[in-house]
Amino acid sequence: MKYAKVLVLLVALIVGAVFVIYLGAQAKSETKTVTGCLQKGDEPNEYSITDTSGKTYEMRSSEVKLANHLGRKVTVSGRLKGETDEDEEREAQGSKKEAGYIQVTKLTMVSASCQ
Repeated sequence: MKYAKVLVLLVALIVGAVFVIYLGAQAKSETKTVTGCLQKGDEPNEYSITDTSGKTYEMRSSEVKLANHLGRKVTVSGRLKGETDEDEEREAQGSKKEAGYIQVTKLTMVSASCQ
C-alpha cells in the first residue's frame, strides 16, 4: 500500500514538472503583430513581411492561406519565434537580416496593393 502512495506521488510530481516546463515554453514565445507588404519567401511555403521600421519577418502558417494575399498590404499576428541555426547560416552567407519568424494565426487585409 505504501508503494502505491509513493508511486502516485511520484507520478504527480512528474506531471507537475512537465506542466511547469510547458508553461515556461509558452511564456517565451510572444505574440507579434506586423503590418506590411506580403511577399514570397526564400523557401517553399515561406513568406516575408517588412514593417515600417524596416524589420523583415519570415512567416509560415498552417491556419491562414498566405499565398492568397501576396502583393497586398496586410496585418498578421502570430507567435514570434527566434531565428534557427539555418537562418543564421543564411545571414552569414549574405542573405538579408531577419528580425524573427512568425507562425501566423491571423491575417487582416489592409489594402489590395502595397502602394
